[in-house]
Amino acid sequence: MTESSFPAWLAAQAADRADRGLARQLVHSDAEQLLDLAGNDYLGLARDPRVVAGAVAAARAYGAGAGASRLVSGTLSLHTELEREMAAFTGFPAALAFSTGYHANLSVVSALADGDTLIVSDAHVHASLIDACRLSRAAVTVTPHNDVAAVARALAGRSQGRALVLAETVYSVLGDAAPVAELAAAVAAGDAVLIADEAHALGVCGPGGRGLLAAYGLAGRPDVVATGTLSKSFGAQGGLVLGSPEVREHLVNRARPFIYDTGLAPAAAGGALAALRVLRAAPELPVQARRNAAALAAAAGVAAPAGAVLSVPMPGPREALAAVAAAAGYGLRIGCFRPPSTPDGVSRLRLTARAHHTGEDLALAAKVLRLVTSAPAPRAEP
Repeated sequence: MTESSFPAWLAAQAADRADRGLARQLVHSDAEQLLDLAGNDYLGLARDPRVVAGAVAAARAYGAGAGASRLVSGTLSLHTELEREMAAFTGFPAALAFSTGYHANLSVVSALADGDTLIVSDAHVHASLIDACRLSRAAVTVTPHNDVAAVARALAGRSQGRALVLAETVYSVLGDAAPVAELAAAVAAGDAVLIADEAHALGVCGPGGRGLLAAYGLAGRPDVVATGTLSKSFGAQGGLVLGSPEVREHLVNRARPFIYDTGLAPAAAGGALAALRVLRAAPELPVQARRNAAALAAAAGVAAPAGAVLSVPMPGPREALAAVAAAAGYGLRIGCFRPPSTPDGVSRLRLTARAHHTGEDLALAAKVLRLVTSAPAPRAEP
């Protein structure tokens, strides 16, 4: 590539995105006062004074950053406290904290797979799990969304000695739940391991917000490993892997995104730990988040979601963007997913409920959603 062709290539890429209505831009949430139905602060804890105080206290005690990787000098007593309490809360024997949920997913798949492993992945898993499959260099079979029979067939027909099954317990785009009990049964029958991403279930689903794995009695099983994030219900930042002590030890020794990364920042760890303690003391928060999500779904004319995320299909990317702009004009911030972010090729509005939304908030949201979602049937993007 010549020096002059690189700018031309960038310009052509930008023109193609614009032509298809797929150009993206950063959103400055502090620049406008809108009722937020786009972010992932499901329990409204990111600005809770107790959570902010936990973050501030951790920053004062430990500084702005962990200072090094966890295997050098970057493991703080705060990290081990957070891991211990998160494991106890979710029902797993052990936990390991990461700087992001993306790193948690990259780590668990790439470190637990090898050349003699088959990865069976749901077609709708998060991009971090897709990238993890690529990094693992293992054989990968992608099965139709929530198709347990296809998973069982892939496991039964494999030639590899080991197998991992990847799923999200609550999917980040559609907001639907995985059939976790059936997947766990298929994993047990097929001598495999279930890797379940609980990012959108922790804090919202299950008993007291402990997640869908806990709801079905699957937390702590030796053939089940969970991942999660601290940036959604816990209002902070960071990721988690939950499993057996042996899985934790293996990741500490083999997971490159953990080994070569600076430890989770103290403020994020302190905020997440404070949020966990708030949640334990207020188990009504997950119930309220799901109740508010059901109300938003009714206003948008879609089925009630499994957690706090709901998805409204739109005819195309331009219509989705127009709906977002129209909603903002009425004082409501909503999100939209467009190809290639949508696994089924359908542009969608993505809405998220909050436990702290009031009746007045929901009334405004319902009015605006009825206005902006009255559109023709969606179509898959070419």
